[in-house]
Amino acid sequence: MSTHPRTTTEDEQLLTPAEVAAMFRVDPKTVTRWAKAGKLSSIRTLGGHRRYRASEVTALRQGIPGQRSEPAEA
Repeated sequence: MSTHPRTTTEDEQLLTPAEVAAMFRVDPKTVTRWAKAGKLSSIRTLGGHRRYRASEVTALRQGIPGQRSEPAEA
């Protein structure tokens, strides 16, 4: 099993809905709704699962006021 990050042919890192949800502190279903609404584009795997481009997720995070780039320390 490979330990390399999931990538596309352009070496773009892909994130799962759970990974994106953790970044925004929302439920993974919310991320799916964003994709359906066109706020975030998704790529479908051969198994039908959604994956999101890390660069697009980062750009979306930067466009949200009050969103931190690093998680807060407990």
